[in-house]
Amino acid sequence: MKCLALMTLLATTSTASMASAQITPKALTPSQNHETVAQRDARMQWWRDARFGLFIHWNPSSLKGTEISISRSPNPYGSNPGGIPAAEYDQLYKRFNPEKFDAKAVVALAKAAGMKYVVFTTKHHDGFSMFDSKLTDYKITSPESPYKKDITRQLADATHEAGLHWCVYYSQPDLYHPSYGKDWKKYNEFFHGQVHELQTKYGPVDSVWFDGLGAPARQWDAEKLFAQMRADNPSVIINDRNGLPGDYYTPEQRIGAYDDRRDWETCMTIGEQWAYKPNDDYKSATQCIQALSRCSGGDGNFLLNIGLRPDGTVDPTQADRLQALSTWMKTNSEAVYGTRGGPYKPAFNYASTRKGNLVYVHVFNWTGNNVVLPALPKKVIKSWVLGGGEVAVKSGDESLTLTVPAAAHGAEVTVVALQLEGSALDIPAIAPNTLKAVTTASTVWNRSEAYDAAKAFDA
Repeated sequence: MKCLALMTLLATTSTASMASAQITPKALTPSQNHETVAQRDARMQWWRDARFGLFIHWNPSSLKGTEISISRSPNPYGSNPGGIPAAEYDQLYKRFNPEKFDAKAVVALAKAAGMKYVVFTTKHHDGFSMFDSKLTDYKITSPESPYKKDITRQLADATHEAGLHWCVYYSQPDLYHPSYGKDWKKYNEFFHGQVHELQTKYGPVDSVWFDGLGAPARQWDAEKLFAQMRADNPSVIINDRNGLPGDYYTPEQRIGAYDDRRDWETCMTIGEQWAYKPNDDYKSATQCIQALSRCSGGDGNFLLNIGLRPDGTVDPTQADRLQALSTWMKTNSEAVYGTRGGPYKPAFNYASTRKGNLVYVHVFNWTGNNVVLPALPKKVIKSWVLGGGEVAVKSGDESLTLTVPAAAHGAEVTVVALQLEGSALDIPAIAPNTLKAVTTASTVWNRSEAYDAAKAFDA
């Protein structure tokens, strides 16, 4: 009961503090000039609070276990040794019959893992529509498809039923459509028409994830498309891959650097490729959980991708990773949902998130039982480990040392909560102290600011 009373007090204090002091609002992008900052923030609020989503890449290419679209040969977007001839690839849908697909089971895995939204590849670069489009016969509901059921419909309904946010991925490049690259006006009519179908036939579509492969806005007639999309749904959130800045940018296969001025989302595979690959080399549970912490700590979202098997089921190893995330989130979700990154910028051994008067330090590696942080400009009045455990806090002029007994260290990421005397939201971002940091391949790959060239003269 004492613990419950304490948590109630902390929640009340946190809420009051959040109301009195706020972090600097993010800048409007050119794609958001039709609205005020307050309107944009209200529209983006669910997405920012969610922090964590599931990406699903899946279509008939899973029959081959090769990369979606890229394995179709010839491919104008890059080398694909051992690619599948287009004549064969384009006929795979006639054998694609995922009879074990259970949309509710897939969405339940995502929800249990703590994911708040689902993004599904309704059409990838190969041009195959995984929905019942009236504008093409190259689709999952084609008379020549043995499956014939609308997979997008099943996932949309399951996602809405589970209380998650439904989002769609749509590739503008289309290797199958006869007008693509030849008659842009005709192709864009088709492309815009399919986006309209997706926005109007599948219940609320909260976000559209484009993948234009760097083509300019004029190629897609993007201004006209955005106007159409906002007419269909004024609250829709759109990414940056349509030649326009959109609402957020999308680092791919890397953790984005700390950025509290623009919204961003890292998309990353759970294995080596986006689509299902037999015997794939999967990331460990620790890597997945630390990626979520690093993204949240950088003030961004994390979109973790899985690829379903040809029969529609989730690979057991992928399911195991989602279960590990579920276990960790049951204890630590308050350090993810509804937070902003900082005040500490991510370092090689920690990241941090904040809300109200609380700072959550996500510790990846300990030096003994300690982690040494730069000093905070506000006093720490309480501290604890999420899930249980004591914390000793030692404040110095230039450092803040947290000591946690080894028994309270988490297997993947330990989260230490610090309650401050005053709001945590108005503290300017604090760069890591790099004097004693050790550079490793993983820290460079993760673009940790602890190793930025600008800090080369810290000593």
